Amino acid sequence: MRIVIADDAVLLREGLVRLLTEQGHEVVAAVGDGPALVDAIVAHRPDVSIVDVRMPPSHTDEGLRAAVEARRLVPLAPVLVLSQYVEVSYADDLLATVRPTGNAPAGGVGYLLKDRVAAIDEFMDALRRVAAGGTVLDPEVVAQLLVRRRRDDPLRELTPREREVLSLMAEGRSNTAIARALVVSDGAVEKHVRNIFTKLQLPPDEEQHRRVLAVLTYLRG
Repeated sequence: MRIVIADDAVLLREGLVRLLTEQGHEVVAAVGDGPALVDAIVAHRPDVSIVDVRMPPSHTDEGLRAAVEARRLVPLAPVLVLSQYVEVSYADDLLATVRPTGNAPAGGVGYLLKDRVAAIDEFMDALRRVAAGGTVLDPEVVAQLLVRRRRDDPLRELTPREREVLSLMAEGRSNTAIARALVVSDGAVEKHVRNIFTKLQLPPDEEQHRRVLAVLTYLRG
C-alpha cells in the first residue's frame, strides 16, 4: 500500500514509517500538521492515510478536520484516525463523511486508539480493511456508544444478539469474523444482519453500503 502519515509527534511518526516500511508498504509522505496532510493526500492519492486527531496549533481536532477536508477534496480517500483518548464525537464527525451512492464504494474510514498500534497484526489488519473501503471503529468507541443511547433510539427494535452483531460490524468485522467471535455459524450471522437491515429500514442495496449505513445509525442512535 502507498500510505500518508500525519502526526506531530516525531517519534511516533518515524516509528510508524519504520513499521510500515518493514511490513512492505511505501510511505509516500510523513507530515506534522493538518495543511500538510491535506496537500499530501491531494498530491499523492494514497491507498490510505494514518492521521493523529490532535495536531498543531491548538492540539484539539486539527488532524480530524484536515482528514475531513481531504476527503472533501479527494472523495472516498481512505483515512484511519488515531487518538490518545476516546472521543466519540470525533468518530461521529469522521463517519459523517461516508456517503455511499449507487454502486460506488463508500470509502474507508477508521477510528482507533493509539494503543492499538502496539498490537501490530491487529493494527495492520485494520489498516488493510480501511484501505479496502471498510469502516473500523475501536472497541472502546463502540462500548461508549452504548452509554449514549436515548429513549428514541432507532435501534430499540433490535434483539440483544442483533445489537451484538451490529457492534461487531461497527468494529469493521466481516460476517465470518463475527461468526467466529460469537461462536455461531455464518448462516446465523447472515440472518441477524438481514434482520438488522430490515429493522433499521435499510432497503435492498449493495451489501457494503447497507453495512456502512447501519453503522452510521448505530453511532448516531
